Amino acid sequence: MSYISTIRALVGTERIFNPGVRALIVNSNGEILLQRRSDTGRWCLPAGGVELGETAFEALRREIFEETGLTVLEAEPMALYSGPGQQFEYPNGDQVQGFSVAFIVRKWSGTPCADGDEGLEVRFWPLDRLPENLVSRHLGTIKDFLGYDGKFIPQGSDS
Repeated sequence: MSYISTIRALVGTERIFNPGVRALIVNSNGEILLQRRSDTGRWCLPAGGVELGETAFEALRREIFEETGLTVLEAEPMALYSGPGQQFEYPNGDQVQGFSVAFIVRKWSGTPCADGDEGLEVRFWPLDRLPENLVSRHLGTIKDFLGYDGKFIPQGSDS
């Protein structure tokens, strides 16, 4: 049972902190990989929770492989996302306040493929033609990426 599942069994749908990671996977054309979620139909960055005993980089590698089939070879931490702007509710009623590190991934192996469980589809999108139904928290991350100068951002944009 995952850490979050264990916590949910104790507190139900009450708001909890969820430490996580999100990835800006950038191809050689400068496009980013997004996945379309099965629970909401919205597009988002590949992302997920950190499990007990994992580092953020280990969680990034695991989540990216689970959701896209890609193996992360190198990643650069870009920004930290925390605070009330990271609060959201899943369709099942579970409430979360995220505390996430965003990583830029330019080196990976494999071919992107949706897992068919959390994600219905994955594809690369040009940064100037992103889908309209993009998760707003992740739109803020993409905006931060567009202005990123190589210096870690201690408090990223909410949208």
